[in-house]
Amino acid sequence: MFRFASPEMLYWLLALPLVLGLYWYAFIQKRRALDRFGKSDLLQKLARTRSPARQKLKAGALMLALGVLLLALARPQFGTRVETVKREGQDVFVALDVSLSMMAQDIRPNRLDKAKRELSELIDRLEGDRIGLIAFAGEAFVQCPLTLDYGAAKLFLSAMGPDLIPTPGTALADAIEAAIKSFVGTEAKSKTLIIITDGEDHDGQVADVAQQAADAGIVIHTIGVGTPRGVPIPMVSETGRSEGFKKDRRGEVVLTKLNEDPLREASEISGGLYFRVSDHGGELDEIYNTIAGMEKSELSTREVTLFDEKFQFAAALALLLLVVEFFFSETRRKAQKWEGRFQ
Repeated sequence: MFRFASPEMLYWLLALPLVLGLYWYAFIQKRRALDRFGKSDLLQKLARTRSPARQKLKAGALMLALGVLLLALARPQFGTRVETVKREGQDVFVALDVSLSMMAQDIRPNRLDKAKRELSELIDRLEGDRIGLIAFAGEAFVQCPLTLDYGAAKLFLSAMGPDLIPTPGTALADAIEAAIKSFVGTEAKSKTLIIITDGEDHDGQVADVAQQAADAGIVIHTIGVGTPRGVPIPMVSETGRSEGFKKDRRGEVVLTKLNEDPLREASEISGGLYFRVSDHGGELDEIYNTIAGMEKSELSTREVTLFDEKFQFAAALALLLLVVEFFFSETRRKAQKWEGRFQ
């Protein structure tokens, strides 16, 4: 079987007649200039070494080299071979807290943006692992199902914000339950859930649900975002204008602080790790190293048809023609003939 891997390069072959026309025009102009300079028979005697045929051969070699080089760039491929490709990896869900408290600025630029940046870097490092996203606030839902399309996952990640879920609050248990349901039916031996939140749990059922996750073979790693001291929650209008800080019904400013207890508890129950996000980052790197060391399972097997590249031969021929064109002289050698001093 024969094909070109980059057939769009063949369109450049249409430019060769234009180059040939330019050469033809140049030869005509050169001939006219010589005719204006003097008589042709006299010029032939004065320039015996000049060879129009050699000039045309030199131009032809260059044209042929360009054509063969374009064929090489089109990547001709001959023959086929079938290989079995196995993909090994594990399934990872990331539950990201998008509640309003994640807009607090005790972590720069704010808790949510910091978490999204760290998570985006984690996605860039994944190799063969499927990743899914869960958004949660007062309730939880799967924002992105398990996928190998990391570009799509990052696109879904960029859309996650405090206006994504209208129900206020931080339902950690709901996020874990959503992950448990989403992991059902997956073929991966290693299942990981990463929860990124400030830990302000409002339902108090984390321990029970974390035990259910552990029973299902899910390891929960938790990352706390924020500081233990209370900070206000900035309010921003739809136009991006600051509207002060969130207040309760009595008109007092609401403070939010990192609550690490439920996060540590969920990690300990499931055999995972707990980290607190710092300004310099790096917490997800440690979790990634932990994930990379876990047992990977064969998630899929497929056969692919591969073609053998043969562009090397065309490229070598083009190079040879260019070398010949470079060293091939436009003039012919004049025979050295000794006729004697007094003839």
